[in-house]
Amino acid sequence: MLALIPLLPLLGFLINGLWYASVQLRGGKALSAQTSGLIATGTIGTSFLLGLVLFFQLGSLPEESRAIETTLFSWISVGTLNIPLAFRLDALNALFVLVITGIGSLIHIFTIGYMAHDEAPAKFFAYLNLFCAFMLVLVLGSSLPVLFLGWEGVGLCSYLLISYWYTDPDKASAGKKAFIVNRIGDLGFLLGMFLIFTTFGTLDFAALKEVVAQTTPSAHIVTIICVLLFVGCTGKSAQLPLFVWLPDAMAGPTPVSALIHAATMVTSGIYLVSRVSFLYTLSHDAMMLMAVVGGVTALFAATIAVAQNDIKKVLAYSTVSQLGLMFLACGVGSFGAGIFHVITHACFKGLMFLGAGSVIHGMHEEQDIMKMGGLRHHMPKTFLVFAAGWLAICGIPPFSGFFSKDEVLWHAYSSSHGGTFLWALGALTALLTAFYMTRLFVLVFLGHSRSKEHAHESSAVMVVPLQILAVLATTAGLIGIPHLSWLGHWLMPIVGHVHLREGVAESSEWVFMISSTIVAAGGIAAAFAVYSNLKTAEGLRARFKTIHTVLANKWYVDEFYEALFVKPIAAISDFLWKFFDVKIIDKIVLSFGTVTNQSGALARGIQTGSTQLYAFMMLVGFVSIVGYTLYGIFQ
Repeated sequence: MLALIPLLPLLGFLINGLWYASVQLRGGKALSAQTSGLIATGTIGTSFLLGLVLFFQLGSLPEESRAIETTLFSWISVGTLNIPLAFRLDALNALFVLVITGIGSLIHIFTIGYMAHDEAPAKFFAYLNLFCAFMLVLVLGSSLPVLFLGWEGVGLCSYLLISYWYTDPDKASAGKKAFIVNRIGDLGFLLGMFLIFTTFGTLDFAALKEVVAQTTPSAHIVTIICVLLFVGCTGKSAQLPLFVWLPDAMAGPTPVSALIHAATMVTSGIYLVSRVSFLYTLSHDAMMLMAVVGGVTALFAATIAVAQNDIKKVLAYSTVSQLGLMFLACGVGSFGAGIFHVITHACFKGLMFLGAGSVIHGMHEEQDIMKMGGLRHHMPKTFLVFAAGWLAICGIPPFSGFFSKDEVLWHAYSSSHGGTFLWALGALTALLTAFYMTRLFVLVFLGHSRSKEHAHESSAVMVVPLQILAVLATTAGLIGIPHLSWLGHWLMPIVGHVHLREGVAESSEWVFMISSTIVAAGGIAAAFAVYSNLKTAEGLRARFKTIHTVLANKWYVDEFYEALFVKPIAAISDFLWKFFDVKIIDKIVLSFGTVTNQSGALARGIQTGSTQLYAFMMLVGFVSIVGYTLYGIFQ
C-alpha cells in the first residue's frame, strides 16, 4: 500500500501522457478534459485514501515504533554505499502525504473545469500527476538520495507546468527562471549530502539519526552541513536570496500556482529541515541563520505584496512571506509550529489561489485587481469561500491561520533560540499580511465594479473544491489548539519540543494570542480605511510615490540580479563563444579537415591512371628495398 501511494499518480501520468503522445504521433481522438481529469483525479484520489488508511494504522502503533517501511529494489550500490529505493511512513511525512494527495485531489477536480477549453488537457493532467508522484517520492523517501530524486523531479515538473503555455515567451522564460534558480540552491543540497556521508557514513534518515545520537559530531561540521542544506531550501522554498523565481511562476495556469505554491513543492524545504531537525538542534548558528532569513524574507515579501495589482502576484508574494514564517518557526526550534503552518497554509492559500483562478475565469482572464470590484454580486459563491481564506490568512479566530500563526509568533519570542527581534519581524509581517490581503479582498469583491467585462460565477466542478477548502481553512486550526494540541503530541517523537527562555511562562502565550488578534484587526481596519474610498488610496500613493514605486518594482531585486549576475555571465558567455569557440576551437577542429583535404589533393597527383608509370614506380620501390637490404648485409 505504501509503494502504491506514489506509483498511482505515476500510472495516471503514463496513461494520459502516452495517450497524448499517441495522438500527436499517429492521430486519433484526443482525451477531453473530463476524461483525462477523471483519470488523473482518480489516481491521486486513491493515493489519498491509501494515505488515510495508513495514517490510521500508524496511529494504532506504539509511539516508539510508529513507522511503516517498504523496499522496492536496490537502487545504488557502489563499494560500501548501498542505497535502496525504499519508502518509510512515519508521523511527520504521513501529514505531508495527506496534504499533498488531499489538497492535490481538490486541485485536480478544479482543473477539470478550469482547463476545459485547453488544446491538450491530457498533457496538462499528465504533468500534474507526475508532479504529485515526485512530491510523494520526496516526502516518503527513506534516505537523502531518494528524497533528492523527488526533489529534482518536482523541479523538472515545475518547469514543465510553469512554462506550459510555452508559445508565450514570457511564460517560457518564467519556467526557465524557476528551473535555473532552483539548480543554484540544489548545489548546496548536494554538497551538504556529500558531507553527511563523509562525516557519518550513511544517508538513511533512521540510521543517520542513530549515528548522530551515539556520537559527538563536530559542531563546526554540523553547522556547515545544516547551512548547505538550508541553501537548497532557500531555492526550493523561495527564501532570500533565491526567492525571485516564485512570483514569475504565476505565468503558469492557476491550478499550477495552487498545487506548487500552496500545498507541495515550496514546502519541501520545511519538510527537509524538519526531517533532519536532530542535526539542526545541534547548531545554534544554523538555527539562528534560518530564523533570521525566514523572518526577513517574510517581512520583505510582505512589503512587496502591498503594492502589487496582479491578483496572482499578490498571492505569490504572500506565499513567499508565509514560507518565511515557517522557516522562522523552525529556526527558533519550533518545527511543529512550522509544520502546523504548512498544513493550514495549504488549506487557506490553496483556497485563495483557486479562488483567484475562479475570479480570473469569471472575469475573462483579467488579473488586474484595479479593474475588478463588486464581484460579490456576480460571483457570490466565490466571494463567500474567498472570505474564509482571507480571514484565515489574516489570523482572525477561530479560522485556521490564527492558531498556526499565533504559535509561530509565540515561539519566535519565547523559544531559547528566539527573542524580541524575531517576534517583531513576525508581528510586522502579520500586520502587513492583514493589510494587503484586505486590500485585495476589498478591491476585488467590494465596492462598485470597475470593469467593462460582465463577470460570471464558475461552474460547480470549480466551486465545490473551493467550498471544501473553505471548510478546511475554517476548521484545520483545531488540530493545534494551544495546550491541547493533538498535532504537537503527534509530532513530538520526530521533532521534539520547544525549550522556553528563562523567565518566560507558558501562561503568557494567552497575552500573545490577544496581541496577534489585535495586530490582525489593525491591519484589516487600516486597509478598509484606505481602500473603501479609492480617492484616499490615490492620495496616499501620490504622497508616498517614491516608496510605492520601489515596492511596485519589487525593490528592484530582479534588476539588481540582472545587472550583477545575468548580464556579466551573458557577456562572458558571448565572449567565450565568439573568441574561444569560433576562433580557436572551431579553427583547430576545421584544420584537421583542411590538412586531410590538402593531403588528398597531393596524393591525387600521383594517381595518373598510366600503367607504365605505376610499373616504373613499383620497379623503383623494388630496387630501393633490395639496395637497402644489401647495404645492411655488407655493412
